[in-house]
Amino acid sequence: MYRSAYVIPSPRCPLRSKLLLACFLSCIAAVAQALPIPAPPQFPAKSYVLMDAHSGQVIAASNADAHREPASLTKLMTAYVVFHAIRDGVLHLDDQATISERAWRMGGSRTFAKVNSQMPIDDLLQGMIVQSGNDAAVALAERVGGTEDAFVQIMNQYAQKLGMHDTHYVDASGLTADKNHYMSARDLGLLSRAIITEFPEYMHYFSQKTFVWNKISQGNRNDLLYTDTTVDGLKTGDTDDAGYCLVATATRGDLRLIAVVMGTKTRPERGRYAETLLNYGSNFFETRKLYAAGASVADLKVWKGAEDSVSAVLAQDMYVTLPKSGDASLQASAQTSAGLIAPVAEHAQVGMLNVTVDGRLLTQAPLYTLKAVPEGGFFHRMIDSVRLWFSKKKG
Repeated sequence: MYRSAYVIPSPRCPLRSKLLLACFLSCIAAVAQALPIPAPPQFPAKSYVLMDAHSGQVIAASNADAHREPASLTKLMTAYVVFHAIRDGVLHLDDQATISERAWRMGGSRTFAKVNSQMPIDDLLQGMIVQSGNDAAVALAERVGGTEDAFVQIMNQYAQKLGMHDTHYVDASGLTADKNHYMSARDLGLLSRAIITEFPEYMHYFSQKTFVWNKISQGNRNDLLYTDTTVDGLKTGDTDDAGYCLVATATRGDLRLIAVVMGTKTRPERGRYAETLLNYGSNFFETRKLYAAGASVADLKVWKGAEDSVSAVLAQDMYVTLPKSGDASLQASAQTSAGLIAPVAEHAQVGMLNVTVDGRLLTQAPLYTLKAVPEGGFFHRMIDSVRLWFSKKKG
């Protein structure tokens, strides 16, 4: 492996490398005028996290990895699983689900669906997300998983895939008082980011303020939807043991922020604390797109191939979140293979792109080949074999 490094320069540095876009954006940030960055806000919640949805970076946190009872924030994972089932063609929004007696008997917040009746998946999603209906959550779980217990296994599998290491589910609604049912504020940020980035077409459910079913109208319990026009989700939860919890997300300029607040004493506090976090993030931080997915980051030598090189690219756009003060020193380095031997597969991982700020790792992402490179002709392979032999002798 070798490392090729590119310094993202100050405004006086020439823009000479393939990281032209990153350099340009860094120059803009460096000349921006901004207030000094204060310490993150402190308030009496059991735990909280402020995350940038584009970069995934945590801006502020307290007890971020502590295991907490999530109450109805559990339904974010239930929704995530259902969204995947729809995308995979297992389920459709106009499909019907039967309200079992088990779903009908659920306590707590409810959609008031009638036992043995049929409800479209679209309406069940509204009942679960807008009204926080426990009956709707169980009905969706049974429709997708066959049983709620089977559905919970899927929930835990997705949690592991998303890197939610401080999360474990035992039901689909969050009504349980089981100590084995827990989530951390950081994991809720990861899950919320996955919903926002993977399923933007379903974000309208989370900003919907009212839903009527069985002639009963209920309002969304996320108070920020009514007081802050930048907020468009995501979910509330509360039980006696969990306290009052809220995941709020807002778009402010180029920022998409996620504020997770768990365990406040009152409903107004959870909204006020989440708003405080959102204000802190938007006032003092900005997010910059450094690289676009599919754009060449480095050219790698290909031995014995029909082509002599292949581009190494990112699978997804890369963003970084930085203080608006603009005095940070960014450096990007591509750690890749010194050379590849054909045949080279398309989208084969060939290294990592690391971005540091003032010497500290800020973010990293794998690099992949842009396209496949088949073997070259016989004479080309023979010549490259000799060149490889000599290069190894020199090494």
